[in-house]
Amino acid sequence: MSIQDFFANYGLIILLVLLLIFMFWSSRRRMQKQKAEQEAKARQTVPGAEVLMQGGLYGTVISYDVDNLDQPAIVEIAPGVEIKVHSQAILRVVSPTEGFVSEDEFIESEESHEEYIAGVASGEITSISDDHARAAADEKPEPGTENKKPEA
Repeated sequence: MSIQDFFANYGLIILLVLLLIFMFWSSRRRMQKQKAEQEAKARQTVPGAEVLMQGGLYGTVISYDVDNLDQPAIVEIAPGVEIKVHSQAILRVVSPTEGFVSEDEFIESEESHEEYIAGVASGEITSISDDHARAAADEKPEPGTENKKPEA
């Protein structure tokens, strides 16, 4: 049997086998690349990071569980407006947060809990809710000026 006869009889089968091997290899490579991208996105998706969701909404991540992707993520789309979305509905991280420190981590980093309480009592340390309460109190009109119209 000559080489011409061999390829005439088995050439198509060899070509199909090579094509199948290439398809398996390329799909495995693509899956590994997607997995690496998902892991990179999961590392960047932390509370405080701005994200783009699949519906085209931009928001800030409030909570996200990297280990359990079935758990919904909570995203703030406007001040005070928090929504629950499927964790995989986050398309990409727009502005990752580097060095974000939560309030719990800040408290743990204090030398002692008493030092934190003393800082709050002296006014050196405030919370966001305290800042919002002060801003609301500053916006209240003075007594007797509520019904006065500005002069033109």
